[in-house]
Amino acid sequence: MINFNGTLLEKDAQYFNVANRGLRYGDALYETIRVVNGKLFFWEDHYLRLMASMRIMRMDIPMHFTMEYLENEIQKTINSNKLQESATRVRLTVYRNDGGFYTPEINTISCVIEANEISNVFYEKLDSKHEVALFKDHWVNPGLLSTLKTNNKLIHVLAGIYAKENNYDNCLLLNQQKNVVEAVNGNIFLVKGSIIKTPPLTDGCLNGILRKQILRIIDKTKDYDIEEVSISPFELQKADELFITNVIIGIQSVYKYRKKLYASKVGGELLGKLNAIARFS
Repeated sequence: MINFNGTLLEKDAQYFNVANRGLRYGDALYETIRVVNGKLFFWEDHYLRLMASMRIMRMDIPMHFTMEYLENEIQKTINSNKLQESATRVRLTVYRNDGGFYTPEINTISCVIEANEISNVFYEKLDSKHEVALFKDHWVNPGLLSTLKTNNKLIHVLAGIYAKENNYDNCLLLNQQKNVVEAVNGNIFLVKGSIIKTPPLTDGCLNGILRKQILRIIDKTKDYDIEEVSISPFELQKADELFITNVIIGIQSVYKYRKKLYASKVGGELLGKLNAIARFS
């Protein structure tokens, strides 16, 4: 079952038409939320990011779009799919309603909520030998819009295809200044000694929910210092570790980039701390 504007529908129901602005112009935002046994991980951060993004996109925010209302609708969708005792990936999409061409006629929105089961209840250490490459065909344009979780993900799609065609597990995206911005499916962190670096939002990376959590965790530890600074491709081969974060996988340690092999010690340490705070988020 899917939830369309508060009404539960079968997954194959036709709930939008060819005039849909999310389809035509990518005029849509979404949140991907991890839910375990009915508990929404980092829900407040997701909600605040969605509200801020809707304001930036000049979408009208309905008066009833409170944290409680949307959480109830998510729970209703999970229950309708009999996933209340499972680990679940929820996608909440909002798009501007039909009307107009590039310039919309109205700014009201519709909301779709989907729920699908995932395997791991807790964030687990992923021991697969995750190999990455640089994607150089297209650049991320730094700016406020690139930090939003929108339906405009063409560069990520093409980078994912490039990785698949060349037997890589992931690709790292570059901005116009040739700095490393993020991976296809998450933010990146680089470890060198006791310094952990991640690209700043001004370089064009997504304002990720897990990125924010990892920044908070590192800021509270005495073992490492965090720096939000630009990362050049040359630094990748000098790093001790490299890992990718998103709300579904948690932390994915990178095993190899070109001829460089990485450790995964720090990523493992942070994963334990992440699980600890996720239970009380």
